[in-house]
Amino acid sequence: MTSTEYARTIAGFGTVRVDRVDPAADAPLLHRWVNEERARFWGMHGTTVEEVRDIYAHLDSLPTHHGFLVHRDDVPVALFQTYEPEADRVSECYEVQPGDIGIHLFLAPSATPEPGFTEHLLTALLDFALTARTRVVGEPDAANTKVLTRLARTGFTLGPEIVLPEIDLPEVHIPEKRARLVFYTRKTP
Repeated sequence: MTSTEYARTIAGFGTVRVDRVDPAADAPLLHRWVNEERARFWGMHGTTVEEVRDIYAHLDSLPTHHGFLVHRDDVPVALFQTYEPEADRVSECYEVQPGDIGIHLFLAPSATPEPGFTEHLLTALLDFALTARTRVVGEPDAANTKVLTRLARTGFTLGPEIVLPEIDLPEVHIPEKRARLVFYTRKTP
């Protein structure tokens, strides 16, 4: 059973709802998304449905990392992850500050791109991530210039390129990754 963590209606866009990922129920959908060629930067290309389920079951077991399925008016449109930077490999690459929260965002494939879609969705997701936080940190693949350009236009500050170290544990393997740090600080009214 999924648990809704956040919902926000944006005029002219619709209602954005953020639900916890249900690893068993959501794995087939997520598997389709992450195995498209456009998803190569997500790092799960070539996985099976069972591997996707196991990855999100492991993520769900951690108190520091969370996976969310994002809906717009009840249609799944994105995969969103948050994490505590001090409990993640990114902490080896920058000085974590109090109030930081890490994010990963994967937009679902769309047959009909919609102007303003990403901006509206990011508005809601940043609001959600910054609840009781002051700064978002992300580390998209350094070669993903399309995402880096989009984030800069949205108000993220581009930081330095880094190399995220490999993680090789019995329950998870994440290869080394060349990334670019990005930061978004809560706007004060």
